[in-house]
Amino acid sequence: MKTLGLIGGTTWVSTADYYKIINKLTNERLGGNNAAKLLLYSINFEELKLLTEANKWEEISKNFTDIAKRLEYAGADCIVLCANTPHLFAEIIQKQIGIPILHIAEATAKEIAKQKLKTVALLGTKVTMEQPFYKNILLKYGIKTIIPEEDERDFIHQSIFNELGLDIFKKETKLKYLEIINTLQQKGAEGVILGCTEIPLLIKQEDCNIITFDTLLLHAKSAVDYALSVS
Repeated sequence: MKTLGLIGGTTWVSTADYYKIINKLTNERLGGNNAAKLLLYSINFEELKLLTEANKWEEISKNFTDIAKRLEYAGADCIVLCANTPHLFAEIIQKQIGIPILHIAEATAKEIAKQKLKTVALLGTKVTMEQPFYKNILLKYGIKTIIPEEDERDFIHQSIFNELGLDIFKKETKLKYLEIINTLQQKGAEGVILGCTEIPLLIKQEDCNIITFDTLLLHAKSAVDYALSVS
């Protein structure tokens, strides 16, 4: 079994689910008392939030790269960034380490392609929705991405930082998300990517009329597949 190097704390709410799901899936595959071999570095999200608000992207990238190097030195066989937005730096980090980064957008794109969908909505932080790093990987699989309107993107972004990442899940917030998803469906979305690892804690498949893609679950599954692979 390979050792997974998790960079979490982005936020602790979803990182706890990464730990639980990865171990649960590992045990389902291997039985007995088997659990995942992993190293977890959990950052202080408040520090990251302040750097983000100050647009200090180079410093954020360096911090993530340094953490990835520490995990590699400690014996990790791969890196799992336990959130969607940090994958903005995945290419930069990858050039500085000798172990692979298991990309969340790759895991998501493969599942969407398996479902034979061509157009999907993408929800997440403003960075995830507006920057090309996520959409470009989807495009490699022939998948078109549509995103909410600007005011809706602002709402989603603020809800992630001020509610979901603090383990706060409000009924009115959920209803607004569903309204946004319905609008995107009317615009042609065949499915919706829950592209922030806290969103699946708020929105479930049974809440929606279109297929949802739980990026946390898909990413965790890909991590277990890698850890248990023979090569």
